[in-house]
Amino acid sequence: MSEQNDIILDMHGIVKEYPMGEEVSVVLKGIDLQVKRGEFLAVLGPSGSGKSTLMNIIGCLDTPTSGEYYLSGRHIADMSETELAGIRSKEIGFIFQSFYLLQRQDALENVELPLIYAGKSESECKKRAEEMLIRVGLEDKMHHYPNQLSGGQQQRVAIARAIANNPTILLADEPTGALDQATGRQVMEIFHELNEEGRTIIMITHDANIAAHARRIVRILDGNLLEGGVNQDA
Repeated sequence: MSEQNDIILDMHGIVKEYPMGEEVSVVLKGIDLQVKRGEFLAVLGPSGSGKSTLMNIIGCLDTPTSGEYYLSGRHIADMSETELAGIRSKEIGFIFQSFYLLQRQDALENVELPLIYAGKSESECKKRAEEMLIRVGLEDKMHHYPNQLSGGQQQRVAIARAIANNPTILLADEPTGALDQATGRQVMEIFHELNEEGRTIIMITHDANIAAHARRIVRILDGNLLEGGVNQDA
């Protein structure tokens, strides 16, 4: 029973279809995926493999056509849009290739955003955002705007923002895709540190070298998981 309780993401038979005129495009073809608390998982696949669609469903940004998805034991299909928004706000920390920082707000204000949406007080937001920026090594960049930061620094701000609400899962979409190799390695070092602290990380990537940083790799091709969807480790 305790091992089952360690599974925080549990997908069975996930299918995603999109109408294409009179035909139907099947993007995900019965995905079975389990992720345990504290895992560092990479979903590796080429463009068009279905990995971005899978990411959107994991992140509750999209819903499957059929199949079951449980997050922390809760059946996602049973949730209202308001409840799903709460999941996206508090349970999942998103990290994207393009950073998505607000250009007219400094680093501190960008990291405060999810805390504000979560209803924290002004003082709590500032204190927590400062702690998160220190955590990613940007204590001297708190009042810099995105256009004053390098790509790697912007991604670190995005990581600080993603972990601000202490989410259940960090969901990273091609997190090094806009960075050079050296800067990408620095970002991966932060991911390793966060994972060692017990954070669960799911990383979507097309790059086998980046996927190799994860502790487990699942491969997706043409909407099918080829291997590793269900963790067999005790």
